[in-house]
Amino acid sequence: KNQYKYRALGGFHKYYTGEKIAPVLTIVIGGNHEASNYFWELYHGGWLAPNIYYLGAAGCINVNGLRIAGASGIYNRAHRHLGYYERIPYDNSSMRSIYHVRDYATFKLSQLARSPNPVDIFMSHDWPTGIAHYGDLDGLLKKKPFFRADIEKGELGSPPMMDLLKELKPSWWFSAHMHVKFEAVVRHDGSAPQNFVTQKPAPQNPDEIMIDDDFDEEPPSKTVPEATPASNPDEIQMEDEEDEVEAQLVLDDPQTSRKASETRFLALDKCLQHRSFLEVLDIGDPLDDAQNVDLMYDSEWLAISRALHPYLSISRSQLPLPGHLEVASKISEALSWVQDNVGSSKRILDVQQFIPTAPGPGKENRPRHLQPPWYTNPQTETFCDMLGIPNKINPPPPGTQTEKETNPASEAASSTVPPGDTSMAGHAAPVPPVPEISKDDAATSMSV
Repeated sequence: KNQYKYRALGGFHKYYTGEKIAPVLTIVIGGNHEASNYFWELYHGGWLAPNIYYLGAAGCINVNGLRIAGASGIYNRAHRHLGYYERIPYDNSSMRSIYHVRDYATFKLSQLARSPNPVDIFMSHDWPTGIAHYGDLDGLLKKKPFFRADIEKGELGSPPMMDLLKELKPSWWFSAHMHVKFEAVVRHDGSAPQNFVTQKPAPQNPDEIMIDDDFDEEPPSKTVPEATPASNPDEIQMEDEEDEVEAQLVLDDPQTSRKASETRFLALDKCLQHRSFLEVLDIGDPLDDAQNVDLMYDSEWLAISRALHPYLSISRSQLPLPGHLEVASKISEALSWVQDNVGSSKRILDVQQFIPTAPGPGKENRPRHLQPPWYTNPQTETFCDMLGIPNKINPPPPGTQTEKETNPASEAASSTVPPGDTSMAGHAAPVPPVPEISKDDAATSMSV
């Protein structure tokens, strides 16, 4: 586990430093191979880089009228009931537990079911447990035969995610993690799943490096004879020169088969050549006449976050969560506060803008054997200020410049930040903002 050969820097830092800019607005959740220390800084959500927005450990936003929610991390039965106790520097255990989904996060998301406004899109890294039974199970097992035992035991995927799927009933649910493309339809009236057709897929890549995941150590997958291809106008056709392929699932046209009482599930493959890791879907938005693509806070989610913030535990023990009637009362009270103090249509960019905290690779300007300084993320500070809640995630330690700004009485009794050390203060020169993208030129991508 965590072998040294996997400890290599990828390409994300180029987006963080501004060397590259995401060409389309990208909405992100975390899985189990991200920079957990940086994601923790933005627990409530925020800009990871220009044009790349992270939903947080759990979150819900509006994009031109589309309501998009999501949960970061993967399921672990032993850690789900715990608080967020992990602290830098992580040991081998906390390096993994920090990305395990907590009941606190799923409890917050479950409160969205109270809303008269439906969730249009939900994103999770893990598959909801049992989702394999709502699609082409035989086809899935031909590609991933070692899934069989976990499927039969009901252990493939995340039980809390399936609970959320049934409670929230989103129109679409996007997942990843299992390194295979799979589509399904969950009909909430209990009727039988919709019929599927098969299509020629991308073959396995013999050069793939299998990075270890919590869910398995994969044996090699077997191939089956090529199936008769079927046309899907919404699918990107990958270049494919291999003769042996696996059967692949394709749903009927969602524009003709969509029903209000069903959730369409899509999981994509690993991001490698000749793999089905990318798909373009045309999901109509309610604000077709809008000129720009705008990310807006969801006022009901803000109310949930404010109401349940006292239960956010940063110790190993999670505080008992409130009962049905109590939480309903707290959220109702918080919603009134949000409407009076924040409003019902607050642009995210009006509150949170990307500001780099830590220096980029090669720009540390400090001895490598020393621990890095403390970084307080200004986006988390401004989010908490907006909701009138304390920053439990990474508040500035006593003595730093940011702490003095929020608590002037501490200045006389605390040491000062070294001149020019903006990293200790949690402030740095912001990267120039990405120009507004007109709706005609824009698309939105999602990373799970």
